[in-house]
Amino acid sequence: MSRDDEISFRVRPGRAQASDDRAARRPLSFMQQVRRAVAKQGSDPRRLFREGRRSRSRASDGGRAGGGGTGRSGRFNARGRGAKVAAALPRENQWTAERGVRFRSRRVVVKARVVKLRGGASRAADAHLRYLQRDGVTRDGEPGRVYSAIQDRADGEAFVKRGREDRHQFRFIVAPEDGAELGSLRTLTRSLMDQMEQDLGTRLDWVAVDHHNTGHPHTHVVVRGVTEDGKILNIAGDYIAHGIRARASEIVTLELGPQTEWEVQQKLGHEVEQDRFTRLDRTLLKEVNDEGLIDLRPGAEQSYLGRINRYLLIDRLKKLERMDLAHEVEPGRWSLSSGLEKTLRDLGERREIVATMHRAFEQQGVARSMELYVPCLSGCYPHPRHVGCCQAPE
Repeated sequence: MSRDDEISFRVRPGRAQASDDRAARRPLSFMQQVRRAVAKQGSDPRRLFREGRRSRSRASDGGRAGGGGTGRSGRFNARGRGAKVAAALPRENQWTAERGVRFRSRRVVVKARVVKLRGGASRAADAHLRYLQRDGVTRDGEPGRVYSAIQDRADGEAFVKRGREDRHQFRFIVAPEDGAELGSLRTLTRSLMDQMEQDLGTRLDWVAVDHHNTGHPHTHVVVRGVTEDGKILNIAGDYIAHGIRARASEIVTLELGPQTEWEVQQKLGHEVEQDRFTRLDRTLLKEVNDEGLIDLRPGAEQSYLGRINRYLLIDRLKKLERMDLAHEVEPGRWSLSSGLEKTLRDLGERREIVATMHRAFEQQGVARSMELYVPCLSGCYPHPRHVGCCQAPE
Protein backbone atom coordinates (compact mmCIF):
# COMPACT_ATOMS: atom_id res chain seq x y z
CA MET A 1 0.00 0.00 0.00
CA SER A 2 1.47 3.33 -1.04
CA ARG A 3 1.78 6.39 1.18
CA ASP A 4 -0.85 8.21 -0.87
CA ASP A 5 -3.43 5.53 -0.16
CA GLU A 6 -2.98 5.98 3.56
CA ILE A 7 -3.96 9.64 3.35
CA SER A 8 -7.72 9.91 3.59
CA PHE A 9 -9.32 12.35 1.21
CA ARG A 10 -12.40 14.23 2.42
CA VAL A 11 -14.53 16.56 0.38
CA ARG A 12 -15.59 19.66 2.28
CA PRO A 13 -18.30 21.37 0.22
CA GLY A 14 -18.80 25.03 0.92
CA ARG A 15 -21.31 27.63 -0.14
CA ALA A 16 -21.53 28.05 -3.89
CA GLN A 17 -19.69 31.11 -5.15
CA ALA A 18 -20.64 33.14 -8.16
CA SER A 19 -19.14 36.05 -10.03
CA ASP A 20 -22.44 37.92 -9.81
CA ASP A 21 -22.54 39.81 -6.50
CA ARG A 22 -26.31 39.40 -6.33
CA ALA A 23 -25.98 35.61 -6.25
CA ALA A 24 -23.22 35.77 -3.59
CA ARG A 25 -25.34 37.68 -1.12
CA ARG A 26 -26.44 36.12 2.13
CA PRO A 27 -29.72 34.22 1.67
CA LEU A 28 -32.80 36.06 2.90
CA SER A 29 -34.51 35.00 6.08
CA PHE A 30 -38.16 33.95 6.06
CA MET A 31 -39.31 37.30 7.48
CA GLN A 32 -37.31 39.19 4.85
CA GLN A 33 -38.92 37.12 2.12
CA VAL A 34 -42.38 37.88 3.54
CA ARG A 35 -41.64 41.62 3.66
CA ARG A 36 -40.45 41.64 0.06
CA ALA A 37 -43.48 39.63 -1.08
CA VAL A 38 -45.81 42.12 0.63
CA ALA A 39 -43.95 45.07 -0.92
CA LYS A 40 -44.22 43.49 -4.38
CA GLN A 41 -48.00 43.54 -4.06
CA GLY A 42 -47.96 47.30 -3.43
CA SER A 43 -48.64 47.17 0.34
CA ASP A 44 -46.62 48.54 3.23
CA PRO A 45 -44.95 45.66 5.13
CA ARG A 46 -44.34 47.91 8.14
CA ARG A 47 -48.08 48.51 8.57
CA LEU A 48 -48.78 44.79 8.19
CA PHE A 49 -46.39 43.82 10.98
CA ARG A 50 -47.56 46.66 13.24
CA GLU A 51 -51.14 45.41 12.97
CA GLY A 52 -49.94 41.88 13.62
CA ARG A 53 -48.19 42.92 16.83
CA ARG A 54 -51.27 44.83 17.99
CA SER A 55 -53.49 41.81 17.31
CA ARG A 56 -51.20 39.58 19.39
CA SER A 57 -51.21 42.20 22.16
CA ARG A 58 -55.02 42.28 22.23
CA ALA A 59 -55.18 38.51 22.30
CA SER A 60 -52.72 38.29 25.21
CA ASP A 61 -54.70 40.69 27.45
CA GLY A 62 -58.14 39.37 26.63
CA GLY A 63 -58.92 42.11 24.11
CA ARG A 64 -58.92 44.96 26.62
CA ALA A 65 -56.23 47.08 24.92
CA GLY A 66 -57.95 47.41 21.58
CA GLY A 67 -61.51 47.95 22.74
CA GLY A 68 -62.97 44.45 22.73
CA GLY A 69 -60.35 42.72 20.60
CA THR A 70 -62.30 43.18 17.38
CA GLY A 71 -60.66 46.39 16.13
CA ARG A 72 -58.41 46.18 13.08
CA SER A 73 -55.86 48.73 14.21
CA GLY A 74 -56.03 48.60 18.00
CA ARG A 75 -56.72 52.32 18.38
CA PHE A 76 -57.75 53.45 21.85
CA ASN A 77 -61.19 54.61 20.62
CA ALA A 78 -61.96 51.63 18.41
CA ARG A 79 -65.47 51.48 19.89
CA GLY A 80 -66.34 55.03 18.83
CA ARG A 81 -68.94 55.99 16.25
CA GLY A 82 -68.20 54.91 12.71
CA ALA A 83 -66.13 51.85 13.59
CA LYS A 84 -68.35 49.42 11.66
CA VAL A 85 -68.53 51.75 8.67
CA ALA A 86 -64.74 52.14 8.59
CA ALA A 87 -64.27 48.37 8.66
CA ALA A 88 -66.37 48.01 5.49
CA LEU A 89 -64.63 50.79 3.53
CA PRO A 90 -61.49 50.12 1.45
CA ARG A 91 -58.26 51.40 2.96
CA GLU A 92 -56.26 51.38 -0.25
CA ASN A 93 -57.13 53.02 -3.56
CA GLN A 94 -57.60 49.88 -5.64
CA TRP A 95 -57.28 49.70 -9.42
CA THR A 96 -60.06 48.32 -11.62
CA ALA A 97 -59.73 47.33 -15.28
CA GLU A 98 -62.26 47.76 -18.07
CA ARG A 99 -61.54 47.08 -21.75
CA GLY A 100 -57.81 47.06 -21.11
CA VAL A 101 -57.81 50.45 -19.33
CA ARG A 102 -57.14 50.69 -15.60
CA PHE A 103 -59.04 53.13 -13.37
CA ARG A 104 -59.03 54.09 -9.73
CA SER A 105 -60.81 56.56 -7.46
CA ARG A 106 -59.74 60.17 -7.12
CA ARG A 107 -57.22 60.87 -4.39
CA VAL A 108 -58.09 63.09 -1.42
CA VAL A 109 -55.76 63.95 1.46
CA VAL A 110 -57.44 64.32 4.86
CA LYS A 111 -55.57 65.54 7.93
CA ALA A 112 -57.29 65.28 11.30
CA ARG A 113 -56.63 66.56 14.78
CA VAL A 114 -58.54 66.21 18.06
CA VAL A 115 -58.07 69.31 20.23
CA LYS A 116 -58.91 69.37 23.94
CA LEU A 117 -60.71 72.54 25.02
CA ARG A 118 -60.65 72.23 28.80
CA GLY A 119 -58.24 74.31 30.89
CA GLY A 120 -58.27 77.60 28.99
CA ALA A 121 -57.75 76.07 25.56
CA SER A 122 -60.96 77.73 24.29
CA ARG A 123 -58.96 80.90 23.67
CA ALA A 124 -56.78 78.94 21.29
CA ALA A 125 -59.96 77.80 19.51
CA ASP A 126 -60.96 81.45 19.04
CA ALA A 127 -57.54 82.28 17.65
CA HIS A 128 -57.64 79.28 15.32
CA LEU A 129 -60.93 80.33 13.76
CA ARG A 130 -59.67 83.91 13.33
CA TYR A 131 -56.55 82.53 11.67
CA LEU A 132 -58.67 80.58 9.18
CA GLN A 133 -60.45 83.83 8.25
CA ARG A 134 -57.25 85.81 7.64
CA ASP A 135 -56.70 87.91 4.54
CA GLY A 136 -55.51 86.46 1.25
CA VAL A 137 -56.87 82.92 1.48
CA THR A 138 -59.59 83.13 -1.21
CA ARG A 139 -59.13 83.13 -4.98
CA ASP A 140 -59.49 86.93 -4.98
CA GLY A 141 -57.13 87.45 -2.05
CA GLU A 142 -59.96 88.33 0.32
CA PRO A 143 -60.43 87.12 3.93
CA GLY A 144 -61.74 83.60 4.46
CA ARG A 145 -65.50 83.15 4.74
CA VAL A 146 -67.00 80.86 7.33
CA TYR A 147 -69.92 78.72 6.17
CA SER A 148 -71.96 75.88 7.62
CA ALA A 149 -74.37 73.21 6.44
CA ILE A 150 -77.13 75.73 5.61
CA GLN A 151 -75.46 79.16 5.77
CA ASP A 152 -73.07 80.57 3.19
CA ARG A 153 -71.97 83.19 5.74
CA ALA A 154 -72.03 81.59 9.16
CA ASP A 155 -71.35 83.31 12.46
CA GLY A 156 -67.98 82.04 13.61
CA GLU A 157 -68.16 83.77 16.98
CA ALA A 158 -71.51 82.14 17.74
CA PHE A 159 -70.04 78.74 16.84
CA VAL A 160 -67.16 79.27 19.27
CA LYS A 161 -69.53 80.36 22.05
CA ARG A 162 -71.65 77.23 21.60
CA GLY A 163 -68.57 75.10 22.16
CA ARG A 164 -67.19 76.85 25.24
CA GLU A 165 -68.05 73.92 27.51
CA ASP A 166 -67.16 71.16 25.04
CA ARG A 167 -64.48 68.72 26.10
CA HIS A 168 -62.87 68.66 22.65
CA GLN A 169 -63.35 69.55 19.01
CA PHE A 170 -62.31 67.95 15.74
CA ARG A 171 -60.32 69.80 13.10
CA PHE A 172 -60.05 68.42 9.58
CA ILE A 173 -58.20 69.57 6.48
CA VAL A 174 -59.73 68.14 3.29
CA ALA A 175 -57.50 68.56 0.22
CA PRO A 176 -58.63 66.89 -3.04
CA GLU A 177 -55.77 66.24 -5.42
CA ASP A 178 -57.95 67.62 -8.22
CA GLY A 179 -59.37 70.47 -6.14
CA ALA A 180 -58.65 73.01 -8.87
CA GLU A 181 -60.95 71.10 -11.24
CA LEU A 182 -63.88 70.99 -8.83
CA GLY A 183 -66.58 73.56 -9.32
CA SER A 184 -66.82 74.34 -5.62
CA LEU A 185 -65.07 73.09 -2.51
CA ARG A 186 -68.13 74.15 -0.53
CA THR A 187 -70.31 71.61 -2.34
CA LEU A 188 -67.77 68.86 -1.64
CA THR A 189 -67.56 69.80 2.04
CA ARG A 190 -71.31 69.81 2.57
CA SER A 191 -71.71 66.47 0.80
CA LEU A 192 -68.91 65.00 2.91
CA MET A 193 -70.36 66.27 6.18
CA ASP A 194 -73.82 64.93 5.23
CA GLN A 195 -72.26 61.51 4.63
CA MET A 196 -70.36 61.69 7.91
CA GLU A 197 -73.60 62.41 9.77
CA GLN A 198 -75.12 59.26 8.28
CA ASP A 199 -72.06 57.20 9.16
CA LEU A 200 -71.84 58.53 12.73
CA GLY A 201 -75.59 58.42 13.38
CA THR A 202 -75.90 62.01 14.64
CA ARG A 203 -76.19 65.57 13.42
CA LEU A 204 -72.93 67.52 13.53
CA ASP A 205 -72.37 71.14 14.47
CA TRP A 206 -69.60 72.38 12.18
CA VAL A 207 -68.19 75.35 10.26
CA ALA A 208 -65.68 75.43 7.42
CA VAL A 209 -63.43 77.81 5.50
CA ASP A 210 -62.08 77.23 1.97
CA HIS A 211 -58.46 78.18 1.28
CA HIS A 212 -56.95 78.81 -2.15
CA ASN A 213 -53.66 80.30 -0.99
CA THR A 214 -51.54 77.20 -1.73
CA GLY A 215 -50.89 75.06 -4.77
CA HIS A 216 -53.67 72.69 -3.68
CA PRO A 217 -57.05 74.20 -2.75
CA HIS A 218 -58.27 72.77 0.55
CA THR A 219 -60.92 73.19 3.22
CA HIS A 220 -60.56 73.59 6.98
CA VAL A 221 -63.49 72.03 8.86
CA VAL A 222 -64.06 72.50 12.61
CA VAL A 223 -66.55 70.12 14.26
CA ARG A 224 -67.83 70.37 17.82
CA GLY A 225 -67.18 67.29 19.96
CA VAL A 226 -70.82 66.77 20.93
CA THR A 227 -73.73 64.84 19.44
CA GLU A 228 -77.10 66.36 18.61
CA ASP A 229 -78.42 65.40 22.09
CA GLY A 230 -75.50 67.07 23.89
CA LYS A 231 -73.44 63.96 24.68
CA ILE A 232 -69.71 63.66 24.08
CA LEU A 233 -68.94 62.74 20.46
CA ASN A 234 -66.40 59.93 20.25
CA ILE A 235 -65.39 59.05 16.68
CA ALA A 236 -63.58 55.76 16.06
CA GLY A 237 -59.92 56.15 15.22
CA ASP A 238 -60.22 53.99 12.11
CA TYR A 239 -63.00 56.20 10.76
CA ILE A 240 -60.89 59.33 11.31
CA ALA A 241 -57.80 57.75 9.74
CA HIS A 242 -59.44 55.96 6.80
CA GLY A 243 -63.21 56.43 6.63
CA ILE A 244 -63.33 60.20 6.01
CA ARG A 245 -60.76 59.95 3.24
CA ALA A 246 -62.65 57.09 1.57
CA ARG A 247 -65.96 59.01 1.69
CA ALA A 248 -64.34 62.17 0.27
CA SER A 249 -62.73 60.12 -2.50
CA GLU A 250 -66.12 58.65 -3.44
CA ILE A 251 -67.68 62.11 -3.73
CA VAL A 252 -64.85 63.56 -5.85
CA THR A 253 -64.86 60.48 -8.10
CA LEU A 254 -68.60 60.86 -8.72
CA GLU A 255 -68.02 64.52 -9.59
CA LEU A 256 -64.98 64.16 -11.89
CA GLY A 257 -65.10 60.49 -12.85
CA PRO A 258 -62.46 57.84 -12.09
CA GLN A 259 -58.79 58.50 -12.67
CA THR A 260 -56.96 56.65 -15.45
CA GLU A 261 -53.47 55.22 -15.13
CA TRP A 262 -52.23 57.75 -17.68
CA GLU A 263 -53.49 60.63 -15.53
CA VAL A 264 -51.75 59.20 -12.49
CA GLN A 265 -48.46 58.96 -14.38
CA GLN A 266 -48.82 62.54 -15.61
CA LYS A 267 -49.33 63.83 -12.07
CA LEU A 268 -46.42 61.81 -10.75
CA GLY A 269 -44.26 63.28 -13.50
CA HIS A 270 -45.00 66.78 -12.20
CA GLU A 271 -43.67 65.75 -8.78
CA VAL A 272 -40.16 64.93 -10.02
CA GLU A 273 -38.86 68.49 -9.66
CA GLN A 274 -40.90 69.47 -6.59
CA ASP A 275 -39.06 70.87 -3.56
CA ARG A 276 -41.29 69.08 -1.07
CA PHE A 277 -42.05 65.57 0.17
CA THR A 278 -43.92 63.77 -2.63
CA ARG A 279 -45.46 60.38 -3.35
CA LEU A 280 -42.31 59.48 -5.29
CA ASP A 281 -40.27 60.06 -2.14
CA ARG A 282 -42.64 57.87 -0.14
CA THR A 283 -42.20 55.11 -2.75
CA LEU A 284 -38.42 55.49 -2.60
CA LEU A 285 -38.41 55.00 1.16
CA LYS A 286 -40.36 51.77 0.72
CA GLU A 287 -37.84 50.54 -1.87
CA VAL A 288 -34.89 50.62 0.56
CA ASN A 289 -33.57 47.05 0.86
CA ASP A 290 -31.79 45.27 3.70
CA GLU A 291 -28.48 46.89 2.71
CA GLY A 292 -29.99 50.35 3.12
CA LEU A 293 -29.89 50.97 -0.64
CA ILE A 294 -32.42 51.45 -3.45
CA ASP A 295 -31.73 49.07 -6.32
CA LEU A 296 -33.34 50.30 -9.55
CA ARG A 297 -31.21 48.27 -11.94
CA PRO A 298 -33.11 46.34 -14.63
CA GLY A 299 -34.07 42.92 -13.27
CA ALA A 300 -33.47 43.86 -9.64
CA GLU A 301 -36.04 42.93 -7.05
CA GLN A 302 -38.55 45.79 -6.68
CA SER A 303 -42.11 46.33 -5.54
CA TYR A 304 -44.96 46.77 -8.01
CA LEU A 305 -44.90 50.57 -7.66
CA GLY A 306 -41.14 50.52 -8.02
CA ARG A 307 -41.32 48.61 -11.30
CA ILE A 308 -44.02 50.69 -13.01
CA ASN A 309 -42.51 54.01 -11.86
CA ARG A 310 -38.86 53.07 -12.29
CA TYR A 311 -37.92 55.89 -14.67
CA LEU A 312 -39.77 58.50 -12.61
CA LEU A 313 -38.00 57.28 -9.47
CA ILE A 314 -34.62 57.56 -11.20
CA ASP A 315 -35.39 61.13 -12.30
CA ARG A 316 -36.49 61.97 -8.75
CA LEU A 317 -33.28 60.51 -7.31
CA LYS A 318 -31.23 62.68 -9.65
CA LYS A 319 -33.16 65.70 -8.37
CA LEU A 320 -32.51 64.61 -4.75
CA GLU A 321 -28.83 64.12 -5.57
CA ARG A 322 -28.59 67.75 -6.67
CA MET A 323 -30.09 68.65 -3.28
CA ASP A 324 -27.51 66.47 -1.46
CA LEU A 325 -30.30 64.17 -0.23
CA ALA A 326 -29.31 61.12 -2.29
CA HIS A 327 -26.12 59.56 -3.63
CA GLU A 328 -25.59 57.04 -6.43
CA VAL A 329 -23.32 54.39 -4.94
CA GLU A 330 -22.97 52.60 -8.26
CA PRO A 331 -25.00 52.69 -11.48
CA GLY A 332 -28.62 51.97 -10.58
CA ARG A 333 -28.05 51.73 -6.81
CA TRP A 334 -28.74 54.71 -4.57
CA SER A 335 -28.51 55.66 -0.92
CA LEU A 336 -30.78 58.22 0.74
CA SER A 337 -29.99 60.81 3.38
CA SER A 338 -31.31 59.90 6.83
CA GLY A 339 -33.05 63.29 7.09
CA LEU A 340 -34.64 63.20 3.66
CA GLU A 341 -38.30 63.23 4.73
CA LYS A 342 -37.90 65.92 7.40
CA THR A 343 -35.84 68.15 5.11
CA LEU A 344 -38.34 67.95 2.27
CA ARG A 345 -41.33 68.54 4.54
CA ASP A 346 -39.63 71.56 6.13
CA LEU A 347 -38.71 72.87 2.70
CA GLY A 348 -42.32 72.56 1.52
CA GLU A 349 -43.57 74.46 4.56
CA ARG A 350 -41.02 77.22 4.03
CA ARG A 351 -42.01 77.64 0.42
CA GLU A 352 -45.63 78.07 1.51
CA ILE A 353 -44.48 80.73 3.98
CA VAL A 354 -42.56 82.50 1.23
CA ALA A 355 -45.60 82.36 -1.06
CA THR A 356 -47.77 83.86 1.69
CA MET A 357 -45.21 86.64 2.24
CA HIS A 358 -45.12 87.34 -1.48
CA ARG A 359 -48.91 87.69 -1.69
CA ALA A 360 -48.83 90.05 1.29
CA PHE A 361 -46.15 92.15 -0.41
CA GLU A 362 -48.25 92.30 -3.58
CA GLN A 363 -51.19 93.67 -1.62
CA GLN A 364 -48.92 96.35 -0.12
CA GLY A 365 -47.44 97.21 -3.50
CA VAL A 366 -43.90 96.13 -2.61
CA ALA A 367 -43.84 92.76 -4.38
CA ARG A 368 -40.58 91.21 -5.49
CA SER A 369 -39.91 88.30 -7.78
CA MET A 370 -40.40 84.88 -6.17
CA GLU A 371 -36.93 83.94 -7.44
CA LEU A 372 -35.46 86.28 -4.83
CA TYR A 373 -37.01 84.22 -2.02
CA VAL A 374 -35.53 80.73 -2.11
CA PRO A 375 -35.85 78.76 1.17
CA CYS A 376 -32.53 77.58 2.55
CA LEU A 377 -32.04 73.83 2.87
CA SER A 378 -29.92 74.29 5.98
CA GLY A 379 -32.87 75.48 8.04
CA CYS A 380 -32.39 79.24 8.32
CA TYR A 381 -35.21 81.72 7.79
CA PRO A 382 -35.93 82.64 4.14
CA HIS A 383 -33.95 85.73 3.26
CA PRO A 384 -33.93 87.83 0.06
CA ARG A 385 -31.45 86.56 -2.51
CA HIS A 386 -30.77 83.31 -0.71
CA VAL A 387 -29.51 80.70 -3.14
CA GLY A 388 -29.63 77.60 -0.95
CA CYS A 389 -27.04 78.36 1.73
CA CYS A 390 -26.97 80.16 5.06
CA GLN A 391 -25.02 83.12 3.71
CA ALA A 392 -26.25 85.69 1.25
CA PRO A 393 -24.19 85.90 -1.95
CA GLU A 394 -21.57 88.61 -2.14
